[in-house]
Amino acid sequence: MFDEDPPHYHGHRDRLRARFVEVGGDVLPDYELLELVLFRSIPRRDVKPLAKDLIRRFGGFAEVIGAPPARLAEVGGLREATIVDLKVVEAAGRRLAKGAVAKRPILSSWASVIDYCRTAMAFAEKEQLRILFLDKKNGLIADEVQQSGTVDHTPVYVREVVKRALELSATAIILVHNHPSGDPTPSSADVRMTREIVDAARPLGIVVHDHIIVGRDGHASLKGLKLI
Repeated sequence: MFDEDPPHYHGHRDRLRARFVEVGGDVLPDYELLELVLFRSIPRRDVKPLAKDLIRRFGGFAEVIGAPPARLAEVGGLREATIVDLKVVEAAGRRLAKGAVAKRPILSSWASVIDYCRTAMAFAEKEQLRILFLDKKNGLIADEVQQSGTVDHTPVYVREVVKRALELSATAIILVHNHPSGDPTPSSADVRMTREIVDAARPLGIVVHDHIIVGRDGHASLKGLKLI
């Protein structure tokens, strides 16, 4: 009796792993990087069609990894263990991005701040308000999600923002929120709310360095746009 030939995708997996080792992940297309993640939790199946389907549905590697578990569960072929693996990758990415922010003064590592904010929030389905609380050397004291809202609105309570800064003895804050629509353009309500916080915080010696809005299509800085 002859042994059965191994499935065709075994050779593909070996070749893709070898290419990853040789050239790194940055040059791989999104679907191939996603394949590498799927290999571990789906060992006996050709995952290339699934990876391509996920990229098509969600838009890219980052969007797949950041998608809510409930939406991932709607995709045929994704079991709970695979979804957990995807969320582990997401958590690892956030931890790496946060580590780059936490160990240096915020204002001297602005690119890392933007990367962290986008990693943490850009692909969320509901709006969130995150606040980075800083000490007098602009080091990170705390990173907290203050409010979660709907797909296009987050309630913001100016008094609570300032109160929390005082509790933490913060001398500066950076406001961050996401636009699930993908477009980071600030609304008039975003600008108005930011100015109210600036006006409330200033007499107490608390500086609002910026309000960053993140989305799938990029980010916007209210300070950079000269709106505050």
